[in-house]
Amino acid sequence: MRRLPKPLKRWLILGHRWLGIVTGLFFATWVLSGLVMMYVPFPALTEAARLAGLSPIAWERVRLGPDAALAPLGLSRLPPALALGMRGAAPVYRITLDTGEHRTVSAETGSVLGPVSADEAVALVRARGGIGPTPSVTQVFRDQWTVTARYDPLRPFHVVALDDPAGTELYVSAVTGAVALETTRSARGWNWLGSIPHWIYLTPLRARAELWRDVVLWISGVAVAGAVSGLVLGIWRLRLRRPYASGVSPYRGMARWHHGFGVVGGLTLLTFVASGWLSMNPNHWFTGSAPTPALRAALSGEASLPAPDALPGLATPGVVEVRFLALGGRVHAVSVDAEGRRRVEPPVTPEALRAAAGRLMPSHGAEVETLTAYDAYWYPHHETRTLPVIRVRFDDPAATSAYLDPQTGEILMRLDRSGRLNRWLFSAPHRFDFAMLIRHRPAWDLLMWSLNGLGAGIALTGIVLGWRRLRLTRRGWRR
Repeated sequence: MRRLPKPLKRWLILGHRWLGIVTGLFFATWVLSGLVMMYVPFPALTEAARLAGLSPIAWERVRLGPDAALAPLGLSRLPPALALGMRGAAPVYRITLDTGEHRTVSAETGSVLGPVSADEAVALVRARGGIGPTPSVTQVFRDQWTVTARYDPLRPFHVVALDDPAGTELYVSAVTGAVALETTRSARGWNWLGSIPHWIYLTPLRARAELWRDVVLWISGVAVAGAVSGLVLGIWRLRLRRPYASGVSPYRGMARWHHGFGVVGGLTLLTFVASGWLSMNPNHWFTGSAPTPALRAALSGEASLPAPDALPGLATPGVVEVRFLALGGRVHAVSVDAEGRRRVEPPVTPEALRAAAGRLMPSHGAEVETLTAYDAYWYPHHETRTLPVIRVRFDDPAATSAYLDPQTGEILMRLDRSGRLNRWLFSAPHRFDFAMLIRHRPAWDLLMWSLNGLGAGIALTGIVLGWRRLRLTRRGWRR
């Protein structure tokens, strides 16, 4: 640093100062909201809550098999999603078309059902139980909790406030009549201190996905520059061998605290913000973990419609949903009860699963193994991950891996080389979700609070210094 020209040093100091003034509030917001997010996730309807709210199928009212239910839609093959369940007191088939649109067909008459009204939504929610004496309902197309594109096929929603002590609100899709989201007063409140400020998740901005992505990329990119300049400046101004008269730091007061926090926690703060920037997938460097349509189609094979006699063997008490899926061209029915216990008819054999896995990428060799313990990519962290799981590794140029459900054969996750890199460049440094830590939550919590505390120290002292600098600048302008 001593060899750098004085103008460059001056620009480093000025650059860090003004970058810090611009991004200081964002740093503080990200760090403090991140602590909230450790314990309060963004509102969603978990699979366990969804199943617990479903009514057992009234088998005596099921008149049509899945093949007959698809006939009114002109479908001759199994669609991307087909499930039998209840809509109030009546059994229905819920169907997802290739276009992503949803249709609902009566399992009694075969008629294609229309949208759900507000009164019907309240009745559907009342059948779930737990509703208070004076529930209310409003219709929304998009709000703070349903802003993402994954809710698009289900819009609009009837939001039913249950009038219960928790302030629960259920979002009933007017298209399907199914509950798509559950929020509580506590979750909504804490998310205004957690996920919303952390992700800059304001509805008018987030509804424009590309604009929101660009805004977050630019803000976090500028913040990365501020963190880098601060780390370089902090190390440069530190003297261990020949201390200043005031000690190892030349600063006093609040600036000294900022320097100390920056030296100790600067690298961690840079890691947090840089990995957060990478989470926005700049330049689309990383592929997602969701299975591609091509992989799903290869696993399913050329599946025809379920056989007309597919239901009698599944008609057992307590079943709340039956999903129909294909594996290697054969249709299987997956029945599940309210506690999540599943039964597959006909059962998926290990031989069928291995044969189907080999068809995922037939031009490349595949190594198939059963995992009974989590690995570095398939692991639970604030979510449930099933075990055992089938891991298939291919020798293609992208080094693709797929994780399959051994009971149903469904693809749970796919990864290629860029996806694995993203795990180590984003998830690991941003969430510290290493196996040795997440298995011992107190250790993980203490580490995250300590690191975020250092980051908060840097951000808050920086805000104070920035405010003082702005006041001095303002006075200078007045003179």
